[in-house]
Amino acid sequence: MTSTASVETLNHLPVASIQEHIDRAIDELLASLPDPAQLSADQRRGIIARYSAVLEGNFIYWMTGAYLAVASEDARSKILENLHEEVRDSHPNMLRKFAIAAHAVPTEADAWAVYRDLTKVRLFIGRLSSVPVVLTMAFFEGFIQRFMGFLAELAQRQGSTELEYTDVHGVCDITHTQELFRSLAAEMAINPVEPETDIFEGMNLLRTLIETIVQGCPDPRRN
Repeated sequence: MTSTASVETLNHLPVASIQEHIDRAIDELLASLPDPAQLSADQRRGIIARYSAVLEGNFIYWMTGAYLAVASEDARSKILENLHEEVRDSHPNMLRKFAIAAHAVPTEADAWAVYRDLTKVRLFIGRLSSVPVVLTMAFFEGFIQRFMGFLAELAQRQGSTELEYTDVHGVCDITHTQELFRSLAAEMAINPVEPETDIFEGMNLLRTLIETIVQGCPDPRRN
């Protein structure tokens, strides 16, 4: 948990320092990933299925929330380009084909496994707080670009050769991440946050959701 004092300090960091903070969080997440060779087929299936249950129906919603939240024209332009690409190239369908080929189509149990943490991210995005939302999406784009190799290996170990989704996102999200950090700088310049705002709230919620995708969790209906 970040203290109020440290939150206020982080809120006033330049974008380069914020990016360093995000990069460290990504490094920590990647270092915690299990070795695909040590996972069972069911564990591999579960990770792909939970990832698909989250991303297929939510990424465009999250990015649309960022578009609605921002005030700077530069940020709106960059985010709109990202959305245009997602819709034009049907990235949700690309992900669905990836999951089908890996025998990892999400089940009801997979959807319930991520429900609580996913809901927290959805509600955070719905507050439309521009700087924290853009920062969160920059974190996520940076993470998934580096996560694609792990995800592709899981699919290959499931016998899949359908890797269009991981191949595309392993490349395009490098540019998307850079553009989102430029958008963050533009937004911070004209729409500064209140001192008490935790600009890393969404990143931390999304980080917890990613950990749930990888590790799984008990069905909340049983609690």
